[in-house]
Amino acid sequence: MPPEPYVLLSDSRIDAIALGESEEPLVDLRDIPELRLDGRYADADGAYGHLREGVVARLLDAQASLPDGLRFLITEGYRPLDRQQEIFDGYLDELAARHPEWDTERVYVEATKFVSPVHVAPHSTGGAVDLTLCDADGAEVDMGTPLDATPVDSANACFTAAENIPDRARRHRRTLITALTSVGLVNYPTEWWHWSFGERYWAFTTGAGRTRYAPVRLALPA
Repeated sequence: MPPEPYVLLSDSRIDAIALGESEEPLVDLRDIPELRLDGRYADADGAYGHLREGVVARLLDAQASLPDGLRFLITEGYRPLDRQQEIFDGYLDELAARHPEWDTERVYVEATKFVSPVHVAPHSTGGAVDLTLCDADGAEVDMGTPLDATPVDSANACFTAAENIPDRARRHRRTLITALTSVGLVNYPTEWWHWSFGERYWAFTTGAGRTRYAPVRLALPA
């Protein structure tokens, strides 16, 4: 496991955080024109485009603080538990195949640098969002790696504090960090694009005794 501050979601301290639930509804970002939603991870039910009400409010406040010409481009919010399990299992298999010299424990820990185990998954609470910065036309700015670059494929340049990225990308990351931390969101430090509020990683990072959001099921129209 990497040293502090890179506490991973595989850490037992994350799992030990008590679950609380505020009953805040999930909000459909397709109904929030101020926030730009990218469709690369769109699913049939539109789950990807939902976030808790409080997270949406914080994103709107954070976006208002961005320099002129920049705004957020959101790629994914809520993720159902079954989809989370599918992604995690797939990445475990990929890492095991690519690194047969790694034992099972290392494969698991390395996987959690990129995908959360289901039992602590931030996205499945509706409290986590993957996003980047774009210009007024929706073109993504240079963040050093593509959004969703893996640690293995990017030589850890996807880590938020990575030094092996261009200065321009480092400035853009700093802009993202400043805006989102100002409204209380926390970053998962191995993924510059992943930010959350109210779930277990947020509770651990901020010292809260329990979460505000527990895993939730998206209510679909009848």
